[in-house]
Amino acid sequence: MQSASVITNTEVISGKDFRRMISAAYSAFLREHDYINSLNVFPVPDGDTGTNMMLTLGAVAKAIAEAPDEGIGSLSKRAADSAIMGARGNSGVILSQLLRGIARGLAGKEQATSTELGKAFQYGVLYAYRAVARPVEGTILTVAKGIAKGTRRAVRDKAPFADILKEAISAGRGELERTPELLPLLKAAGVVDAGGQGLIVFLAGCLDGLEGRFDGPEADFGRTLTVAGPVETVNISHPYCTEFIVKPCQVGFAEVKRQLAPMGDSLVLAEGDRFVKVHIHTAHPGAVLEAAITWGTLHNIKIDNMADQHRDWQSTLPAGTVATKVPDRPAAGESAMTKRSGIGVITAVAGDGLAEIMRQAGAAIIIDGGQTMNPPVEDFITAVHNGNSEKYIILPNNKNIVLAVAQVKKLLGEQVEIVPTVNVPQGLAAILAFNPDHSLSANVARMTEAQARVKAGSLTVAVRDSMVAGELAPAGAYIGVIDSNVVIWSHQLIDVLCGLVEKLTDTNTEVVTLYYGAELTPRDVEPVAEYLTEQVGPAAVEVYYGGQPHYQFIVSVE
Repeated sequence: MQSASVITNTEVISGKDFRRMISAAYSAFLREHDYINSLNVFPVPDGDTGTNMMLTLGAVAKAIAEAPDEGIGSLSKRAADSAIMGARGNSGVILSQLLRGIARGLAGKEQATSTELGKAFQYGVLYAYRAVARPVEGTILTVAKGIAKGTRRAVRDKAPFADILKEAISAGRGELERTPELLPLLKAAGVVDAGGQGLIVFLAGCLDGLEGRFDGPEADFGRTLTVAGPVETVNISHPYCTEFIVKPCQVGFAEVKRQLAPMGDSLVLAEGDRFVKVHIHTAHPGAVLEAAITWGTLHNIKIDNMADQHRDWQSTLPAGTVATKVPDRPAAGESAMTKRSGIGVITAVAGDGLAEIMRQAGAAIIIDGGQTMNPPVEDFITAVHNGNSEKYIILPNNKNIVLAVAQVKKLLGEQVEIVPTVNVPQGLAAILAFNPDHSLSANVARMTEAQARVKAGSLTVAVRDSMVAGELAPAGAYIGVIDSNVVIWSHQLIDVLCGLVEKLTDTNTEVVTLYYGAELTPRDVEPVAEYLTEQVGPAAVEVYYGGQPHYQFIVSVE
């Protein structure tokens, strides 16, 4: 495979080179994501940094592989857009911002010199660093900052881009090795930062692609996951799922929505820089396309018969899938605006029991995901566009989803607000404080105050050896977690549960609520709850099926 083109003794990197770099980087993550996950410093089964970065880059690689664009500027813009929509978890969001900065540096270019591409990568590092409100040294951001410093000289000296990447990798590895000295938790676990390692894997993959050590993706784009949906009957009045992109789009977003609303249902519109992506269920896809062609050039047209799709999908739906219906748009002939009113709540949660509890508490839309599998930004945006409320409050219920929903807020503006819940009990407290008759700002204030009063913990199995209060807690032991800190461990589940509850309760405690996970049965839980009731004295103990994966119990104290 020939590497970057050379014209009149000046290295020029083309769109083809860029496409190959992204594909090679994704291929590198397919190989390395499990190793990156294993670097997770925390002993809980949430080591998903590598998976989040792989799935985020998978969305990019798929978009780039299907793109008709040839110019490096337009390809990098497409990469950035798809990365933002596909971003999962904090590490995925940071990676998306890296690509956004690269796209800014390459804007409007058909091809780029090594110096221009090197500067674009420096833009990317800057954007990645700015993505986090309070950067912590010893993380991926430390590695990113070191890369920027290390490559400055190579860029200034107009070195070939392969050499710039090599300098970036070398500088990044140097900073990566320092991360345990900057974060005591890393040093105690004997690992380097997982996100920083992911950034090195990305750069090394780009170098492989540029230098021709990658001939083409053996890419499993099917690894890109979507929100679980309900088993439902296909609406035979609108049987054709029609998708396409209009770029450049000459009419405004509101006009697109106005024209398409009467033509079908399940209308979803995603607006970008002079383009709009359309998804609609319709009886007349030809009429939809005829209308759209007057707005601009059509790309990526896809029309599927949903009856066929439904049969295939229903046969492969995994057992226990959370069946959450995202509300349809108004049917043909109805006003699109008459059904969009008021405020709704979108909540992310893993576990069919917890999803049902959230639904009964008043959640309008439930996004399937949380611990070990973070939903992408696109799932939240699709939910907002496909919902029946004018505005939404989002409850992430997981610290690794907070940065992703911040991107949703950045993209949708005043249409959404966020109450930054970091666990399920906080989310439940927040949603119980929600009042649809109050204003958006009043609800955010009430819900934020309610979630802040919650005491919560969780019980799971350690996936690695760790130190707890100066004592070695071995992999496979039960551990209790409060505020991201392991506070107790034992080989006996009941000992950890009682110790965890003791640390959460005080003399004012009235109710201890247990949500038990998918690995337990009512028969398992009943004696545990009875024993715990004896230990907590006058406080009541309530038990609910949560169905969450990997966590035997989530505990809430009021």
